[in-house]
Amino acid sequence: MSEQESELAQCVRRLATEFFARLEGEKCTGVHELLINTVEKPLLEVVLNHTQGNQTLAAQVLGINRNTLRKKIQQYGLVQE
Repeated sequence: MSEQESELAQCVRRLATEFFARLEGEKCTGVHELLINTVEKPLLEVVLNHTQGNQTLAAQVLGINRNTLRKKIQQYGLVQE
C-alpha cells in the first residue's frame, strides 16, 4: 500500500509543480481548495462505483461519516443509479 501512496504523492507533486510553472510568476490563491475540489469528485465517483453505490460501505472505504459522504454527493451533483 505504501508504494501506491508514494506513487500518488509523486503524481500530486509533479502536477502541482507544473501548475506553478504555468503561472509564470503570477500570484494565486486558493490552491488547496482548488486541488481538493479537483480530486474529490472523481475519487468519490470511483469509490461509489467500486462499492456499487453502497454509501455506507463507500463512507467506510473513504474513512468519512456517511452523512458527510451524502453531503459531498449532493455538493458535486453525483447521481446514484
